[in-house]
Amino acid sequence: MQSLAQEIQSFSRARLKRQCTRVTCLSGRRVIETWKGSSITVEEEPTVAGPALGYVPDTSWDLQVGAVTSYLLLGSQDAAHDFSTLQKHKVSHILNVAFGVDNVFPELFIYKTVSILDQPDTPLIGHIQECCDFITQARTEKGVVLVHCNTGVSRAPAVVIGYLMSCDGMSFEDALSLVRTARPNSAPNPGFMEQLQKYQSPAVNGGLH
Repeated sequence: MQSLAQEIQSFSRARLKRQCTRVTCLSGRRVIETWKGSSITVEEEPTVAGPALGYVPDTSWDLQVGAVTSYLLLGSQDAAHDFSTLQKHKVSHILNVAFGVDNVFPELFIYKTVSILDQPDTPLIGHIQECCDFITQARTEKGVVLVHCNTGVSRAPAVVIGYLMSCDGMSFEDALSLVRTARPNSAPNPGFMEQLQKYQSPAVNGGLH
């Protein structure tokens, strides 16, 4: 006569079917868990076209550099950290307006760091003059300056717009248009946009100085 344990084991072998479960990890990786009896096998599911479930990090580098003028370039920290990109665009000066981003080639380029938080209430205008001075220095030295923040979307474009208005006498609309032509994804945060629009009338707010 079989024991209870033996009967359960016999029943499992005879009656239980193989079970498959698809699991999507937080990284976006999909695996298939296959149960048969008391054993389990895990294998990666083949990639299929279509949107993935879960969180899939974007690990691609943004090395696109926008030429605002012959001496003034705009980009992200990725471009500033890629030596071949800097060489390709003949960069000599780098204006880093990010927060907490290192200057990785201090012996090869002339750096200026102006840490600006990408918050609407950050007083952007108070930083513009020293940024203008550095860009003007690069221009005087016949160099090429790359202005970058983290993603090259808000702070760096805002600083370049401020420079064009302050040093080249451009209107806000013309400066914004030129910057977006050079780097189409430029989108300074609403607070920066408001500050730059108000600066458009120096007689009212006293300019950038």
